[in-house]
Amino acid sequence: MNILELPDRERALRDDVRLVGRVLGDTVRQQQGEAVYATVERIRQISIAFRREGDAAARRELEAMLDSLSHDRTIEVVRAFSYFSHLANIAEDQHQIRRMRAQQDEGPALRGTIHNTLASLKTAGVPRATLQALFDTILVSPVLTAHPTEVRRKSVLDREMEIAQLLADRDRMPLTPTEAAATDSALSRAILTLWQTSLLRRGRPTVVDEVSNGLSYYDHTFFREVPALYADLEDGLAASDPAWSNTELPSFIRMGSWIGGDRDGNPFVNADVLRQAIEMQSKRVLDFYLDDLHLLGAELSLNRARISVSSQLEELVGRNPGDS
Repeated sequence: MNILELPDRERALRDDVRLVGRVLGDTVRQQQGEAVYATVERIRQISIAFRREGDAAARRELEAMLDSLSHDRTIEVVRAFSYFSHLANIAEDQHQIRRMRAQQDEGPALRGTIHNTLASLKTAGVPRATLQALFDTILVSPVLTAHPTEVRRKSVLDREMEIAQLLADRDRMPLTPTEAAATDSALSRAILTLWQTSLLRRGRPTVVDEVSNGLSYYDHTFFREVPALYADLEDGLAASDPAWSNTELPSFIRMGSWIGGDRDGNPFVNADVLRQAIEMQSKRVLDFYLDDLHLLGAELSLNRARISVSSQLEELVGRNPGDS
């Protein structure tokens, strides 16, 4: 069976953490100098010794070393460990994805999956009419909210997503030496850019900043994953009962957001801000679908002599002739 055993899974996480830590260390040495790198590295080594072994001597050395740091050197050390914490969190997120993928390789009946849930419903003899009534009436509404301490910049979020994708690419496919070198270079550039970017905003974020930050998550998650969830559920229902074939489920997942709309809790949210938040949300989803539509148009270079076109599509083209 082509899966990772548990020790190998943990080793993969350790390897990723070491990789991003090594690249960050090289970045600190290059950007801040050998002295700063040596200080950070020594603090790291002493901290590990104290944490793992409860070494009293290591604790005394750590306290003395931290107390002796100048203000500027303290800031540099704090920055280094803050960035490492962010990178380690990215590696841990990728590790959780790795574990879930490995568990799915072990069998489709993993608890909590759509396949397992549908199989349980079938075993329990739940009729199709009951399920259809459920889909017709339920509402699932995940709600995004802005936390007062969430002041990370979108540029930081973008670099974190880039680093996560690079780690995922390394994990999911065998790379040639040339590809591995290119990936290493891309990872080094991404971490260097992250290091040269402030983690925190210089000024207090506005409500519009919070709306923009919240919408950035849609590009990487909800716009693609929610339709994929519907598709998986419809395919699973059809596989368990042919009566579900060609059935389109109602839209029971509705995303919600308090960001830009919590007029009872945020004094900076007024009618103009609420209107701007709604316009930004509307534009984001329309732009997403328009971009996908243009990509689809470029991909589907079909010959009308070889395919049939529905009357609905003909009517749509007639109303919006464009370059058709």
